[in-house]
Amino acid sequence: MSMPDTANAANAPGIADQTLAGLTDLTERLHGVIEEETALVQAGRLRAASALAVQKAALAAELVTGGERLKANAQLLRQAVPTRRAALKAAQERFAAVLQKNRIVLATSHAVAEGIMRRLSGDLARKASPQVYGATGRAVAPNPKHGKPLAISRTL
Repeated sequence: MSMPDTANAANAPGIADQTLAGLTDLTERLHGVIEEETALVQAGRLRAASALAVQKAALAAELVTGGERLKANAQLLRQAVPTRRAALKAAQERFAAVLQKNRIVLATSHAVAEGIMRRLSGDLARKASPQVYGATGRAVAPNPKHGKPLAISRTL
């Protein structure tokens, strides 16, 4: 969705209203995509979640562009349409909350995956090294320097 140029906002309150309504709509659409991604990651459907990356990036880029236009004409827009500004602020607050939840879910998913990979790597290193006893008569732990590298595919 293309944002109208707000340079003429002082002359046309309708353009200011349209600009703020467009930013609010854009924020809400990105909010929906982030919520969907969060739900998919929580459900373990990482491939489906990664499919949202293109749409999420496009909406985020559009939101940044709209935000820059908003900053450039903030004073005019504040005076022109205070109710739309309040609606945009409320949408941004809801978006911030869902974004925080998304960050927590992604960090948890990353930590779980990293734990699995570390354990798998350790198990493979133990199986690859010979089972020997040390001078004390106890089994010696494998030296991590002698383990084979673990190759993974980063494609989900």
